[in-house]
Parts: sequence; structure tokens; C-alpha cells
Amino acid sequence: MSDAKETKANEPVSGLPYGVLAEYHDQDELIAAAKQVRDKGYERWDTFSPYPVHGIDGAMGIKRTILPWITLCAGLTGMTTALVMQWWTNGVDYPWVISGKPLFGVPANIPITFELTVLFSAITTFVSMLVLNGLPKPSSPLDKVRRFARVTDDRFFLVVEATDPKYDDSSTLKLLEDSGAKAVELVPQDTSSDKIPMGIIYGILILGAVSLIPFGFFSTARESKTTKAPYHIVPNMDYQAKYKAQRINGFFASSDGRAMRQPVEGTVALGDLREDSHLYRGLQNDAPARTFPEAFEIDDAAMARGQERFGVFCAPCHGETGNGDGMVHRRAFALAEGTWVKPTNIADPSIAAKPVGELFKTISDGIRNMPGYARQIPAEDRWAIILYVRALQRSQGEFVASADASQK
Repeated sequence: MSDAKETKANEPVSGLPYGVLAEYHDQDELIAAAKQVRDKGYERWDTFSPYPVHGIDGAMGIKRTILPWITLCAGLTGMTTALVMQWWTNGVDYPWVISGKPLFGVPANIPITFELTVLFSAITTFVSMLVLNGLPKPSSPLDKVRRFARVTDDRFFLVVEATDPKYDDSSTLKLLEDSGAKAVELVPQDTSSDKIPMGIIYGILILGAVSLIPFGFFSTARESKTTKAPYHIVPNMDYQAKYKAQRINGFFASSDGRAMRQPVEGTVALGDLREDSHLYRGLQNDAPARTFPEAFEIDDAAMARGQERFGVFCAPCHGETGNGDGMVHRRAFALAEGTWVKPTNIADPSIAAKPVGELFKTISDGIRNMPGYARQIPAEDRWAIILYVRALQRSQGEFVASADASQK
């Protein structure tokens, strides 16, 4: 298009005019024209550009929008609604008592409060933006102006609507011509029918009816009863193709058919070799050890650990002093069912004379009514318990002289 001014002011316009459209080649021309239109007191007019133009708001005299205040009010409404709803449901209508905690506390109710605040704010902001801008606008008379198609490419436009109180064909045309516009033309109203084509109406009705079919299936599945497993369209974590422990797995039918596989024969898990027979089995030369293992350090920390572990695993039956009068024994004795055997007094000379390796085996594997604790108590803690047991035996003067002097 030539840079020479192109004006269609004198061309006749069929029907009522929509307004006057002016075309500019750069944003500076658009801003200057907007200031002139603003200063003339026009109210119903707008500018169009292929990209946001800095300073156009001031040039058009646009006041600060009230949208932030609307959003603030919506957010406060959402926050208040959430707090009141949670206070009423959990503290008044159906008090929710949890371990003596207050029926209503702000910190515990913040997540829902936050969600409703954001929800109210977002929806209100979106709807208010549409209303304040007069949207949506399915069509506009400007869509029929051929030159206006370049507004998304490299042209800038200003339109003054005929509904403006100060609008006048001649004076408005002259104002825009004098503003430096490269082209000015009258835009007629769109007189085409606004009736929705019947094809579109039928299409919407058909799509609406089809969209109800899945809900019909969902409702039927929800209300009906069946012995078949539900079909998961999106399984997520509800259903996983896997075998659980203690289940049959046909893949291993030729061997044992078990889903839970046994460790490969002759292999040991990393870190579980436990070559130190003295430390992990209480044996020296395949006989019960008579000394504590070198890997076990005897000090005050080990003694304190042994006392603490003794109180957890041993004292319930053997008692705090090891005399066999723990709370379990007292309870069983009070029931007088005749099947209870009193726990051994660990200060008994026969117990005191046993090698520490044999005590380790007893704790590990159990004896008579006493279960084995190898799975519950690590080897180091078992040696710590034995160290504390020896201290109890010595404290009661029952550590017999026949015990090997090498026992620490």
C-alpha cells in the first residue's frame, strides 16, 4: 500500500454507520491520534494494534480498572466462606473430637481456606474481565473491512463508534484525517442475520445427547452388582500388573510356582555375610564362646545400651533385677491357670556358670517358652544385654567362682 493518504470519506455507506475507521503505519502515529481523539471528548472509541503498545492507556485516557478490587472482594469472600463452613461442620453441626484437640483451629483449616480463596478469586476475575470488556463478541462490523485484517500483522487502527454522543460523520472524519491517518473510511453496521444456522443447532443437540451416554454407563455400573472385577480405564495406582507375596505365579510352574522367589542358593545379601562367627553366632571353634568378641567394645556406653535393651525385651518376664518376677509373670501367676512356668532367675548359679556364647545362643534362638530374638535384636545389642546380665549376676553375689576367669 502506498504511504499516500487514502480516504474514503465521501463514499456512500449503505445502512446505518458503525463508525469511522482510521489506519496508521506505526505506533507513534496511533498514540498521537489517540491523544487528539481523547482531547476532543470522545467516549466510545478504541484502538487496535498487532502488539501491546506502551503508553496507549494514558493516551486514551483509560482509568485504572476496578478488577483488582473485585478480585480482592472475591478472595475475601472465599476465605470467609471456607472458614465459616469448616467451623460450622467440625465445631458446631457435627463436632469432630480428636484426642482432645480444639474443635476449630485456624492452622488446620488453612489448606481448604487457601483453595476456596483461589477458586473464588480466579472464577470471579475471569467472569468480571469478560463483563468489563463487553466480551465475548462473536463478530464485529470491522471483520468485514478488508484493510482491518492487517491489524494482526503490521497496521494500527483507531475506530470511533457512531454511538458516541459527539459523533458526527463529517467532523469525526475530518478529525481523523487531520490526525495523520493513512486511510480513513466509514464502516457500515453489520446487517447480516444473527440467527444461528440450524445445522449448528442440530450438531450441538447431537453432541449433547452423545455426551450423556458415558454418564449412563457410569450410573449403571455404580448401581448394579457383579462378581466381576471392575474395569479400570485409567488404572493409576488402583490396579497394577504384579504378583503379590504368597501368590501363585505360572511363570515358575516348572519349579515351585511361587511368586515370591527364594534367594539364589549360596548367595548372601550385600553386607550380610557375617563372617565373624564369634560376634554373630557366639561360637569359637564350633563351641560356645567363653569371652566377648573382640569386635564388641566393652565400655560404659555398651553397659547403658545393654541395660536399656534388657528393660525392653527381658524385664517384662525376668523383672528389672532378673529374678523372674516381671509383670508378665505376675499377671500369669494371678490368673492361676496352671500352665505358666516361672521365668528363670538369671542370677541362679547354673545360669551364671554358662559361657557367654551359650547365653548369646539362648537369646538368639530362645529356650522353652522364651522365643528367639535374633530378628528383633541386632548381634551387638545381644552382647550388650549379656554384658548387663553379667553385671546383674555380680551385683547379687551369685557369679560363681567356677566360671572361667577369662569371662569379662
